[in-house]
Amino acid sequence: MTTSLPASVDETLALLGRGDYVADRSLATALYLSLSLGRPLFLEGEAGVGKTEIAKVLARTLERRLVRLQCYEGLDIASAVYEWDYPRQMIEIRLAEAAGDRDRGSLTQDIFSERFLIKRPLLQALEPAVEGPPVLLIDELDRTDEPFEAYLLEVLSDFQITIPEIGTVKAVERPIVIVTSNRTREIHDALKRRCFYHWVDYPDAARELEILRVRIPGIAETLSAEIVGAVQKLREMDLFKLPGVAETIDWAEALIQLDRTSLDPKVVDDTLGVLLKYQDDIARIQGSEANRILGQVKAELAAAGTRG
Repeated sequence: MTTSLPASVDETLALLGRGDYVADRSLATALYLSLSLGRPLFLEGEAGVGKTEIAKVLARTLERRLVRLQCYEGLDIASAVYEWDYPRQMIEIRLAEAAGDRDRGSLTQDIFSERFLIKRPLLQALEPAVEGPPVLLIDELDRTDEPFEAYLLEVLSDFQITIPEIGTVKAVERPIVIVTSNRTREIHDALKRRCFYHWVDYPDAARELEILRVRIPGIAETLSAEIVGAVQKLREMDLFKLPGVAETIDWAEALIQLDRTSLDPKVVDDTLGVLLKYQDDIARIQGSEANRILGQVKAELAAAGTRG
């Protein structure tokens, strides 16, 4: 039995919630429209804010296959779409020559058939499946070169791929497409026009607290409040790389592993490498700055508790 697509924004929120993804309503709205109208969803935002996780949660909660294309500089058609299995083709040619039972035309037609075709993620995503079309994740598109980005236009426009030796392969049902970008470069307008767009921002304190409660059940309330308070203040600073939600979760798990139920200056200094990924940022925060931030956080939480 396949899981049907959500029929409303509220059902989309619930679907993400079943996958332990705490989304705001604007994201759920963009995702609902993408699913219901069959358009790719282009998610842009800083690294670590949960863009990739959305595709994983969709595949899991909808019980669909996840097909992931991880982008990188120099990505080409052979790695992303298809390539021919040349070693097997050569063996087939030698066997045919030894047997002498096939002419050149029939041999050519045979070795350029589907059984010698190695299907990469984009071609795999066009294949029909009993459980429904897969979730195609095109991850970190901004890492690719512009020529490959241009190639994607055919796929995202018509959901078809042309293989010269075979012909055009067209999806019977469109896959669910999630495209992510960390905005290290601008993506061309022609590709963006084929997608719905949503900027995935850092969560506010209330939503980040909820994320910790969902992802780390049983975490001490004081610890989670101090972690979120400290992370929120770090994001207000001019750091080389601000901590994302992924780093918040990692930091919480590390502190639990150290049997901490609240923060103190020493443990913050000792664990900054879990939260911050550049030495210049760590050097700037360690010591007096970490102590100042922690003092502010504890004072604000104490004041909020008094008011409550």
